[in-house]
Amino acid sequence: MKKTSTSSDLAHDNDMQAEYQFDYTKARPNRFASSIPEGGRVVILDPDIAKVFTSPESVNAVLRALIATMPKTDINDKAA
Repeated sequence: MKKTSTSSDLAHDNDMQAEYQFDYTKARPNRFASSIPEGGRVVILDPDIAKVFTSPESVNAVLRALIATMPKTDINDKAA
């Protein structure tokens, strides 16, 4: 026979408040922001990919090689 949820079990499942009040006067700048180059992007690699590409240089080299094989498109021809 299955155990049914009690009201106390349900209370633990939903521990999110309906609304949160943040004090932005206590906010601090992102300490990691200075490590990202101007115009750069941060991309999270899946673990299996990260085992192969262990440095930003290796990822960029492969992506540049892939881009070189792609057909040239006009920058103004973006898909909507």
